[in-house]
Amino acid sequence: MQDIAYQPELRWWNHAWRYALVLTISGAAWFEIAYWQWDNLRWWFWTDLALGVFTLVLVAWRRAAPVPVAAITNALSFVSWTSAGPATLALVSLATRRRWREIIPVGVLALVAGLVLEGYNPVTDDTLAFTVPFIVAIIAISVGWGMYIGSRRELLATLRERADTAEAGQAARVAQARTAERGRIAREMHDVLAHRISLVTMHAGALTYREDLTAEEMRATAAVIQESSHQALVELRDVLGILRDDPGDSSPERPQPSAADLPALLEEARATGMRIETEDLVALDGVPDTIGRTLYRVVQESLTNARKHAPNTLVTVSVTGSPWTGLSIAVTNPLEVGSNGDDAPESGLGLIGLAERTALVGGRMAHRITPGREFVVEAWLPWPA
Repeated sequence: MQDIAYQPELRWWNHAWRYALVLTISGAAWFEIAYWQWDNLRWWFWTDLALGVFTLVLVAWRRAAPVPVAAITNALSFVSWTSAGPATLALVSLATRRRWREIIPVGVLALVAGLVLEGYNPVTDDTLAFTVPFIVAIIAISVGWGMYIGSRRELLATLRERADTAEAGQAARVAQARTAERGRIAREMHDVLAHRISLVTMHAGALTYREDLTAEEMRATAAVIQESSHQALVELRDVLGILRDDPGDSSPERPQPSAADLPALLEEARATGMRIETEDLVALDGVPDTIGRTLYRVVQESLTNARKHAPNTLVTVSVTGSPWTGLSIAVTNPLEVGSNGDDAPESGLGLIGLAERTALVGGRMAHRITPGREFVVEAWLPWPA
């Protein structure tokens, strides 16, 4: 049986115009013969009307049982002109399934019923040369209309399925990007925490095994332990809740960048041929390591996007702020000539990772295309006083 997605739920107005069309077809078919039935065979008049009402009610189940409903309504057309409308609707509904093994038998039944009914029509003298092509044309139009509706429904269902699949895939890629960014942050924090904890362990071991330390040396060692422990807690608090799924995350990596490495990053990018202009590049002395690494990654990913999607354009980097107001970062580059804006980062997974990173340190990040056709990455990071 055809998938339910190909049979969308009908609203009340969908039912209304269908039944209005059915009544119109039945009325046109019965109008002329009804007077003759009333004057000559009144029992036929009431029987015809009753059968029409019965088939009109029966077509309400045309979706649940399309073949039986179409067969019954067209079979009753052997003796009932008022069944013409419901029989046509049932045939159209059956044709939406686009199964010739169902359509052909019911279509032949409808053709025979129409010929038989017109054969003993007492008020018309139309010949078979007119009647047969006319009935065949009506049946062909009904079947063609139904098959077109069924094909269109199937196309819409396929497009909806593809859209749902694409949306699910994009959601999976976004989740993967966030997980990857968290894993990278966890690896960075591993290096920092390992360094600080090793200092604590070393000095604590000295206090344990050294018996010749003076009071001043013990206080100095305790101060180092206190400071290292405090810094380790500060760094750990920044990434609390991040889980590492990859066993390889415990492998140490190279020393992680900080805010002091930003000028070197810009010079490295210039050396590759990029045109970079800096505006209001604030002195970054005193920026905490966690914030500095996030600042570095924001600028690095923005430069990567500019190099990929708008090469040979001028990139403007601005870093402003203070320990009281926080750091404001803006990286701007014009869209390439001839671009309609679709050349901006398509999936944006790197930007999604940056947004996750900035949120973890208490900041925020966004990207947009300005009316002046410039792609802008903006971020704000806290800078504790």
